[in-house]
Amino acid sequence: MSMISWQFTAAGKPLEKTESPIPDPQAGEVRLKVAGCGVCHTDLGFYYDGVRTRSPLPLTLGHEISGIVDATGPGAEAWDKKAVVVPAVMPCGDCDVCNRDFGNICSAQKMPGNDIQGGFASHIVVPAAQLCEVPVDENYKPVGEADISLAELSVVADAITTPYQAIIESGLTEADTAIFIGVGGVGGFGAQIAKSFGATVIAIDIDPAKLEAISPYVDKTFNSKEIPFKDLRKQVSGFVKEAGKRRTEWKIFETSGTAPGQQTAFGLLTYGASLSIVGFTMATVDVRLSNLMAFHATVRGNWGCIPKYYRPTVDLVLAGKVKLGPFVKTFQLDQINEIFETVHSRKILERPILVP
Repeated sequence: MSMISWQFTAAGKPLEKTESPIPDPQAGEVRLKVAGCGVCHTDLGFYYDGVRTRSPLPLTLGHEISGIVDATGPGAEAWDKKAVVVPAVMPCGDCDVCNRDFGNICSAQKMPGNDIQGGFASHIVVPAAQLCEVPVDENYKPVGEADISLAELSVVADAITTPYQAIIESGLTEADTAIFIGVGGVGGFGAQIAKSFGATVIAIDIDPAKLEAISPYVDKTFNSKEIPFKDLRKQVSGFVKEAGKRRTEWKIFETSGTAPGQQTAFGLLTYGASLSIVGFTMATVDVRLSNLMAFHATVRGNWGCIPKYYRPTVDLVLAGKVKLGPFVKTFQLDQINEIFETVHSRKILERPILVP
């Protein structure tokens, strides 16, 4: 029996199907039989936009991974046969920054599909220390109120945990207004998480289909393509006032990963506001940094999510407080080249999950 993986060999070149011996885990590692791997825009950044991977090519991409442990190395035996989600960013857990809960900046972190081989494969070997166990029944179906598969839970690894940590670090409460710029995968899930925290949630996008999809889960939507920015700001402020919420200290989350989205997000800053940059783009924007001083506002970036937040996020999904079904769609792994192009050309609303 061999392992199947889809290798990234050069920018723009079709991913190549490769068969190789199934790898054995070493000390502190486990081998997973992959259940599903989500397609993230970071993968497309590597493939289409020339964003460099930390590991040399050829490389198997994919960092939103769920699966079942089918082999363990010395010291990791307790994980045998467990269903797990693999954190998209796995800090070492032992260094100074890890010990102070800053694992996002751990210099020894491992990211599948970047630092190590990724999840667009039948199997993957990963460090065991940071895995998130998923409660499942005897058929490996996740246990909870939500009717979802282990493959679908793969998107927890990035699209759901990343905005979760951004929300935690913003200090969001039920007294706040949360504004999401871009409500595709990450932003749509982030908006649902913010709503589960009791906040008033506003979704802003340029795609009417995305706004329609997220509208049942938020309090208000705005199409920024149809509204001049000055009017958009007035309408957002007016809605917040009508909702009886504070007109200060908005929690703004830039989740589009676009320059226009970042400009919109920065332009919405108000007194005491916080802006979280969650989406990624290689583009640059011109902003007046003095607005931060004038508004006593803050801006911070968000790289992945530390492992301790994974189980609370999984629990939100299993409890049905964050809906996956309307926002994900599974495909066979051998459709990967077609799916990459479909996502890149924005011809699909759902987040694709590739199943070996």
